[in-house]
Amino acid sequence: MSQIQRIVITPDQLQLPTLHLTPDQTHYLTRVLRLQPGDRFIAMTGGGENWLVQLEQRDGATLLELLDVRSELPIAVTLALALPKGNAFDDVVRQVTELGVSRILPILSDRTLLQPSANKLDRWRKIAQEAAEQSERAIVPTIADPVSWKQHLQAVQTEPQGLHYLCWSRGDSPHLMPLLQTGSNTQLPTELVIAIGPEGGWTEGEVNQGIQAGYQTVSLGPRILRAVTAPVVAMAIVAAIFEK
Repeated sequence: MSQIQRIVITPDQLQLPTLHLTPDQTHYLTRVLRLQPGDRFIAMTGGGENWLVQLEQRDGATLLELLDVRSELPIAVTLALALPKGNAFDDVVRQVTELGVSRILPILSDRTLLQPSANKLDRWRKIAQEAAEQSERAIVPTIADPVSWKQHLQAVQTEPQGLHYLCWSRGDSPHLMPLLQTGSNTQLPTELVIAIGPEGGWTEGEVNQGIQAGYQTVSLGPRILRAVTAPVVAMAIVAAIFEK
C-alpha cells in the first residue's frame, strides 16, 4: 500500500461509490503519474479519511475501501512560529509536516520582517498538502492565518488548552525533552503548543508576555539554532517521545 500514489481531495468530491476528480487531478493522475484505467491510488480528504480508489475512464474513479491509516502522532501539536525572512518558511512547513505537526500558526512578532500576502498563505497550504501526500500522513496540517503575538496570547488566555512551551535560547530554562518525557508517562494533554521565535529570537517583552499568558519557557539545547532549524528540532523531539 505504501507504493500507491496519494492525492488530496475535498469531501464534496465523494459521492459513494464514486469519486469525482477535478480536471487538474485527472491531468496529474493520467499525464504526470501516467495511471491507466484500472490503476489504483489513495485519496485523502485531509481530515483523516483515506480511500483506496480505482481510476476509471474520463474524470471518474471508484471508491474501493476506506483505509485505516495510522501515521499520526497520538497528540495534536501546534507550532506557533514567528515568520522568518525570505522564503525560508517554505522549507519549515514541508519538514514539520513530514514530522507530524497538526497545525501551524504563523506569528508576526516584534522582529518579524516578512509581511505575508494571500499568495504566500496559499503557497504554504499547497506545500503542506504535498508534504502530507509524500509522507503518507492521514491528515493535512492546518495553516492558520497569520496573527500578531499579542493576538495569539489573547486567544491562549481565553481558551487555555493543553501545554504551552515557549522556546527561548537565553535564560536558564529546562530542556524540552525531559519535560515532555515526564508528561508522556502520565495522561496525554489534549494539545501541545510550541512557540518559536524569528531571527534574533523573541524580545524580552514578548517572553514575559508569553509567561503571563501561560507559556513555560524551554530550551532546545545549549547551541543557538536558526529560526528555520528550531521548529524541526522541536518536532523531532516530540515525535521521538510520543511515537511508541
